[in-house]
Amino acid sequence: MNVYLGIDVGTSGTKVLAIAADGTILGSGVGEYPCYAPRPLWSEQNPDDWWNAVVTVVPQVLAKAGIKGTDVKGIGLSGQMHGSVFLDKNDQVVRPAILWNDQRTAKECGQIEEAVGGRAKLIELVANPAMSGFTAPKIVWLRNNEPENFDKVAKVLLPKDEIRRRLTGEYATEVSDASGTLLLDVAGRRWSAETLSALGLDESLLPTVYESEDVTGRLTQAAADALGLTTDCFVVGGAGDCAAGAVGNGIVRSGALSTSLGTSGVAFVHSDEVKYDPLGRVHTFCHAVRGKWHMMGVTLSAAGSLQWFRNALCAELWERAKSEHEDVYNLLSAEAAKTPAGADGLFFLPYLSGERTPHADPDARGCFVGLTLAHDRGRVVRSIMEGVTYSLREAIDIFRSLNVPVDEIRASGGGAKSPFWRQIQADVFGARVVTLNSEEGPAFGVALLATVGGGEYANIQEACDATISTVSELRPNPETQKYYDKAFPVYQQLYRSLKDDFKAISGLC
Repeated sequence: MNVYLGIDVGTSGTKVLAIAADGTILGSGVGEYPCYAPRPLWSEQNPDDWWNAVVTVVPQVLAKAGIKGTDVKGIGLSGQMHGSVFLDKNDQVVRPAILWNDQRTAKECGQIEEAVGGRAKLIELVANPAMSGFTAPKIVWLRNNEPENFDKVAKVLLPKDEIRRRLTGEYATEVSDASGTLLLDVAGRRWSAETLSALGLDESLLPTVYESEDVTGRLTQAAADALGLTTDCFVVGGAGDCAAGAVGNGIVRSGALSTSLGTSGVAFVHSDEVKYDPLGRVHTFCHAVRGKWHMMGVTLSAAGSLQWFRNALCAELWERAKSEHEDVYNLLSAEAAKTPAGADGLFFLPYLSGERTPHADPDARGCFVGLTLAHDRGRVVRSIMEGVTYSLREAIDIFRSLNVPVDEIRASGGGAKSPFWRQIQADVFGARVVTLNSEEGPAFGVALLATVGGGEYANIQEACDATISTVSELRPNPETQKYYDKAFPVYQQLYRSLKDDFKAISGLC
């Protein structure tokens, strides 16, 4: 039996998934590690922690599933995007990796846009505006603030690609993750020579770029020994976690869009052509599908908004749920389901961590608008669910305005476990919402990419068709959809009305 591994280098831990060629899950495991914040708004990790998780969990998964190392033919890699691993000429880590959620680079973002000739020019070159989470601002920050470390740097790798280097000895990445560096010509699927020149950076700092299903190397003897595998085992390009998760949801053709309601929320749509928003409100990246692209919008506090409400204001209900062996979210969802659409005029703006799409506003703040004495917990919960869904609709409406078709929504993440919240999505988006047999996320997506690299399937579309199927479907309720279409512009106006007040509030803190 041919076995393929998906390894997802996440922020809280690394997940290892083993699948058979037909997509059957054979085993999985997770190795956790810390995240460090040496200063406010900083976020760093030690790449050694990622590697230690890999060499610990892979053998555990193989042993638990009864898989022989000789059966593992290939590995796909996924991971947190945008992070910067700085290596010296001896492949030693120069300093802790700076992560996607690090916010130290606001000044550098402005410097980058100025260097290339403005925000519009940067979007033209790399399809995206400068944002503090991206990789290029981190490189410029290192040069500005730690010149002695910058002078040592010989290579800059993304988190999953540092694991690739330790597995294969190769400096390689792939187009989906490279798109999030702000240094890739997304239309041309290669490093942007003009952007690198404007920033005074040499392309030799960067790894070779592959397509996601391409074989990028084979295990070194040392890596094979550490993992209990063989040097015949290859590693494909893989994908950044968002693209990998989309592949795991079968978002590999035009018309398919996925929504993920985890701590943050993501709306991700496949595009056969490279299209970008001139205003930079949504991201345009290369997809993990050969020769294709995707567009993506992000709301920073999605299911995380409901988690905040549970933690801060539902202690009694949470204790009751524990005593009854019930999920507290099921109880909250049941209360919300008894309330009318629109929660009797209550709106929630889910900006508990600032906001990315479409506002890119770190000063934005979460708030309830329209509270009255008639509003109970069920209505408050419903307003949270509706507000998060409205925030994702803002991204979806941008996709549609660019003539990217959205025919079907594939829902995933913790929030998708609630049929009620899925129905709100169907009604707010005006589209069919389905769930799938696969819930393994990015690790499953890159394991499928490895099966393509191993010749089990002709392409990733064929692999998804063979392994992913629909298990439930919800369609919009016409009356409720009509109400949300009327209420959505009110939701949008609230941000515009409060934007200056958010900034003033931020200045008081």
